Amino acid sequence: MQPLPPLRWQKATIARIVPQTPRVRSFFLKLSEPFAHKAGQHVDVRLTAPGGYQARRGYSIASAPDNGTGEIELCIEELEGGEVSPFFHEVAAVGDEIELRGPLGGHFIWTVGDGGPVLLIGGGSGIVPLMSIARHRAAMGSDAPMAMLYSTRTWDDVIFRDELLALHGKRDGFEFVLTLTRDVGKRDGFHARRVDSAMVLEAVEKLPAQPERIYICGSNPFVDAASDAAISAGAKPQTIRTERYGG
Repeated sequence: MQPLPPLRWQKATIARIVPQTPRVRSFFLKLSEPFAHKAGQHVDVRLTAPGGYQARRGYSIASAPDNGTGEIELCIEELEGGEVSPFFHEVAAVGDEIELRGPLGGHFIWTVGDGGPVLLIGGGSGIVPLMSIARHRAAMGSDAPMAMLYSTRTWDDVIFRDELLALHGKRDGFEFVLTLTRDVGKRDGFHARRVDSAMVLEAVEKLPAQPERIYICGSNPFVDAASDAAISAGAKPQTIRTERYGG
């Protein structure tokens, strides 16, 4: 088998910018060389300063595969001290060009052919690749049982909030469990604490059987805690796939 050629950097144009939360925006990028990706993959973004200094950052693709638009959606949180995210939030505008390459990643992916049950656990902006998976399921009309457990700080910090509630409301086998770790006052139907084994077990019990695949994405501490919680709730370690960001 011949090795795959190295991925090339290509130009992408910012077609739209959509606010998601006070600190998160979606950037819809029109690719000069459209590619097919799988749900859960990411791209590398490269910025070059006038003096030649380059900064790179990997961002998960939020859009579903094969959406037919020639665009991908990157959902980017502004991070203090970051090299790339402040550019997107403070400088980038519709019509600007950036460099990217991808798609990247072959471990943290799901296709409808993989079936279910599937458990998705995300913390903060770690929901982005999980959203691609949920959108892929919906776009393909899959009936694979899927539950998503999402942890974020406040109601206003829930990325893709309306879309997630709509997916849950379809009652087609997609279940949504939300916990808010810093909200003032508990909201009906949602938790108000960090992810623990009891919460993971609640999400699992919404599935018809033990999950065959578990995808966990978030910061390093979140992924460690959520993985431990999943195992304490009875998950088999070999079913868990993780994606981490940050230091």
